Amino acid sequence: MGVAFYKALKYGLGPVRKSKKLEIEILGAESLGVRGLCCFIGCGDRNVLIDPGIALGYKRHRLLPHPFQVAVDERIQRKILDRWQSATDIVISHFHGDHVPLADANPFQLNIRQVLGLNPDVRMWVKAPDAYTPIERERAADLALMLKTDLLAETGRHEAMTFSRPVPHGDYNSSDTVMMTRIESERVFVHASDIQLLNEEAVLQILDWRPDVALVGGPPLYLSRLSENQIRNAWRNALRLARGVDCLILDHHLMRNFEGEAWLEKLSRQSGSRVMCSADFMNTPRMLLEASRQKLYRDMPVSPSWHESYGMGTADTDAYWHKAGKLYPDLALL
Repeated sequence: MGVAFYKALKYGLGPVRKSKKLEIEILGAESLGVRGLCCFIGCGDRNVLIDPGIALGYKRHRLLPHPFQVAVDERIQRKILDRWQSATDIVISHFHGDHVPLADANPFQLNIRQVLGLNPDVRMWVKAPDAYTPIERERAADLALMLKTDLLAETGRHEAMTFSRPVPHGDYNSSDTVMMTRIESERVFVHASDIQLLNEEAVLQILDWRPDVALVGGPPLYLSRLSENQIRNAWRNALRLARGVDCLILDHHLMRNFEGEAWLEKLSRQSGSRVMCSADFMNTPRMLLEASRQKLYRDMPVSPSWHESYGMGTADTDAYWHKAGKLYPDLALL
């Protein structure tokens, strides 16, 4: 990690606010060690923070997040808070807990109280309220009330940004929806979280937007309920995107297990295109920590009381961070 962990791949020579080209920084995603698909885009005089939330998968293999995962989570949270302060615009694709600060956040998520007063003039863009689920409606109300701000719910183009109408979160049978975002300068970036490559509507919209770089949520191969037909459909859609986008970044649900990582490598080979995960794009080692949770517990045993103590503020992650740095030198933590 270190400096390389937050190194951005830039499309332009000048700093954010002075360059008409795009600067793309992916802050949080599964290949970077946490759940989410948060990024920060510099485009001319706009700084756009998309999906400023984070989570760790509360239980996997009957295990709570390992303290090393929590240590990574802490560092990414600090990065999100820093970018929140310099954002001109914040975009929320949907109101799941790994994409937005929450009033009732667990210890591994971003709490709304952490962003109070950080940037009161920032514009906040959300999907149309008629597409909210009941829990999303509650979370949107919490956000607007606690931040004392209006949530701008519009589709179409607004300056450099274009917002899609709500598209399915996954396949067409899902009651959840997400908003995709297009940002254009001399190049075009598209953020398409949680579409999972399972519906054609979202894929066709991305292709119609003609992005140079697309950051897309891949299929949740770790879930047993995903059918073979859905997996085949996701593969076809992934190939279409890979062949129609200069640089395709697939992450999020896809990188929650090592099968997803192999799926990504196969797609890159078969498409012959620039296909990668967020860590590859950021030029930093992959950290599929959720997929590695059992190994983390074997390598660095955890006291049964650690999580309760951490939640009470009487335990920290420092020892696990330093131990991981010695156990996994390829991550360049130290």
